[in-house]
Parts: sequence; structure tokens; C-alpha cells
Amino acid sequence: MPAKDEKVMVADQEEKTLKKNYHISQNKETGKWGVKFAKGDKVIKYFATQKEAIDYAKQLAKNQDGDITIHKKDGKIRKQKY
Repeated sequence: MPAKDEKVMVADQEEKTLKKNYHISQNKETGKWGVKFAKGDKVIKYFATQKEAIDYAKQLAKNQDGDITIHKKDGKIRKQKY
């Protein structure tokens, strides 16, 4: 049976291997484009254009070693692992 410290180390390593994924989608009510963490409920930031949202999400993903998923206006995925 592994020691407690070994379990913590394994959990830390598994967490580091999971990439952060940010989603870009349009708010149907306001028409603004939001950047949201994949498992989050709240939008991190809204933008007037999809391009602005993509540029912002690129910086977040770069800093977190993550990916971006871009959605079309209808909500379908336009581009994944961007």
C-alpha cells in the first residue's frame, strides 16, 4: 500500500497532465462573445467580437498550457484544440 505522501505526489502529477480548456461562445441575449473555462459556470470575460475573445483565450491557454474550443453562433463547435 502506497504511503500518504506517494498518493499526494501521484494526484499532483495527474493534475499537471490535464490541460486547461477554454471555450469561446456567443451570448444569445447580448450578442457578445465570452471566454469561459471548460468546467466553469461563469464567463471570465466578454468581448464585442469573436476575434477579440480568441486573442484573449490564446493568452490564457498559453499561460496555462491549455487549449481553446471555438463555437459558432449556433453553439456548434467550429474549431477544437486551437
